[in-house]
Amino acid sequence: MSFELVNPESLGVPRGWNHGILAPPGGRLLFVAGQVGWEESAPGEPPGFVEQFARALDKVLAVVKAAGGGPDDLARLTVYVTDLGLYRASLRPLGEVWRSRCAKYYPAMALVEVKGLVDRGALLEIEATAVIGGR
Repeated sequence: MSFELVNPESLGVPRGWNHGILAPPGGRLLFVAGQVGWEESAPGEPPGFVEQFARALDKVLAVVKAAGGGPDDLARLTVYVTDLGLYRASLRPLGEVWRSRCAKYYPAMALVEVKGLVDRGALLEIEATAVIGGR
């Protein structure tokens, strides 16, 4: 997939994300519902923030793969976190998780701190848009 990155100089150089991504003609949009890092019905205790990020990202990638795509087809992510401080404190290991699954490719991204998530024990949720196919 060859997205066209849209990063106007006036907005500054993005690091670990892009300002915008233009999808190629003929691509099909895939909207991935929010995937939580922990389900309250899961056995055991909820894992830590980084482990939950890896778990939620793996679920997003499973949906993209089922639609015939891969990590490079992710066009946009919104990450909902219950603790912005915990997110910031975890940036280095979160980057390692990301690169282990998606290499150096970064989609357009947004981060939103929320009061809570539906699943008790969930520290984060990832919602995504992918573009599958196209020229």
